[in-house]
Amino acid sequence: MQPDHSHQTRRRADGENEAVMRRKSRILLCFAVLWVLGIAYYFYSGTALSRKDEWGSSDSSSKSKAHTSDDKTNGLETLPPGKVRWQDFDQDLYVGATVVRAGQDPYARNNCRHKQWKTELPASSVVITFHNEARSALLRTVVSVLKKSPVHLVKEIILVDDYSDNRELRTHTDYTNKPTAERGNKCNVCSVCVSAEDGALLGKIEKIRVLRNDRREGLMRSRVRGADAAVAPVLTFLDSHCECNDHWLEPLLERVAEDKSRVVSPIIDVINMDNFQYVGASADLKGGFDWNLVFKWDYMTLEQRRARQGNPIAPIKTPMIAGGLFVMDKDYFELLGKYDMMMDVWGGENLDGTMIQSGFENSDSGFLVITISFRVWQCGGSLEIIPCSRVGHVFRKQHPYTFPGGSGTVFAKNTRRAAEVWMDEYKNFYYAAVPSARNVPYGNVPDHQDIAFGALQQGGNCLDTLGHFADGVVGVYECHNAGGNQEWALTKDKSVKHMDLCLTVVERTAGSLIKLQGCRENDSRQQKWEQIESNSKLRHVGSNLCLDSRNARMGGLTVEVCSPSLNQQWKFTLNLQS
Repeated sequence: MQPDHSHQTRRRADGENEAVMRRKSRILLCFAVLWVLGIAYYFYSGTALSRKDEWGSSDSSSKSKAHTSDDKTNGLETLPPGKVRWQDFDQDLYVGATVVRAGQDPYARNNCRHKQWKTELPASSVVITFHNEARSALLRTVVSVLKKSPVHLVKEIILVDDYSDNRELRTHTDYTNKPTAERGNKCNVCSVCVSAEDGALLGKIEKIRVLRNDRREGLMRSRVRGADAAVAPVLTFLDSHCECNDHWLEPLLERVAEDKSRVVSPIIDVINMDNFQYVGASADLKGGFDWNLVFKWDYMTLEQRRARQGNPIAPIKTPMIAGGLFVMDKDYFELLGKYDMMMDVWGGENLDGTMIQSGFENSDSGFLVITISFRVWQCGGSLEIIPCSRVGHVFRKQHPYTFPGGSGTVFAKNTRRAAEVWMDEYKNFYYAAVPSARNVPYGNVPDHQDIAFGALQQGGNCLDTLGHFADGVVGVYECHNAGGNQEWALTKDKSVKHMDLCLTVVERTAGSLIKLQGCRENDSRQQKWEQIESNSKLRHVGSNLCLDSRNARMGGLTVEVCSPSLNQQWKFTLNLQS
């Protein structure tokens, strides 16, 4: 019997058709599932956005209500014309694009959270100096001071712009830390840098005053300018790249209010310059220094840590504090003699004692090092670190600004000057550690007989010996802030001295050349000078004629009939008389 081939063929065909149908069904099922998932995602996204909008609206409304409530609670007075509250200042517009984000102290300060601070505390003037600082970092510092401080304790914030010059950088943003030719290695960190106009913009914020130097002065002279302008009884000095935290100011002011000879500093936390993350620092550190006068942090000994276990928030006695962040009584600051105005740029502010100078902040802000320290504890004061006060600080990997003569030379001059003024025979340890410093000029140290000292400036030029010696003439030359030929002193016996040479008027008639001659005691006719018109002119006592630069290019300085001419306007770097 022959097999039914046609029947078998039909069965195979039916099987293949069923397999094809099953494959098509699976494909359709997959498409259906994907379609359902897409529809679900669409509705979910819309709901989430709606919730976000509602949250944003609610948050904005709550902020607005809180803002109004704060106004009513604090009873704020009407702001001066042109000023705005810091909350109303357009920070985004000011900074532009920036990666800086406000951080918050993550350090668990359980022992400080419930501490009650005295209510009757003195107000403070906050002095912040800067040079070519990043916009975002400067703004972050200012806003944190206003946001984290009780309103009545911040009298004002004085911003001293030390002749920032990067106008060309205002349109350039670089979020890396690598120097570029376009940045010229000037920009500090992660943002557009501040120029003269930018600093003025911050002056629109309530309580902020902006002072701008008309030439590069350096940290010491800039801080003194800010301190002289301050009106509050307590001075708070901050770097321009900080972030203050809750209750940072009250514990500092409380210690100074109890004893005006105290100089106090917060614990300085770390703000990472690469990503601006906030890292709490150890509370077991004290300030110290090596014989090369470089500031360093030292861990407390085991015995010291054990002694503090009973009261871990007690003030920490320290021989040195970092020079960038500290609080002190203004009258005490002036009693100590302020800063050494002959130290240059940003270096030496910690050791000093000349007043507050000498630092090399190995990763930051213009050599922070041993701040006011030398002078304070050698003159009967004390230095403390306050654990309940914390301020974050950006520690930079390199200096973002330039130094006249190079950073090494400036640092060596400042540290040698501190050693010569304050270390007596112990300066030999410094020279043993830094033998090359013996070859670095450190300038003359003001004598107690001097009433004015430093460069004698006229605009951007300074009185200069031009390398001349006895019987040579004097002239003017562009100020270089390095002492030497441009270093002068007006003494109490009315001599204008450079080393052992004095400005001398040989012929007491208008147009006579000024000569350098050996200083002579009791010479009342040729070598006596006095400051007049608010210390803006030098008048020769024997002839009643004034020091004049009109003929400086044609032979030297002369004496002329006193007049309002700019050729007769002179200003010492440091005036010691009241």
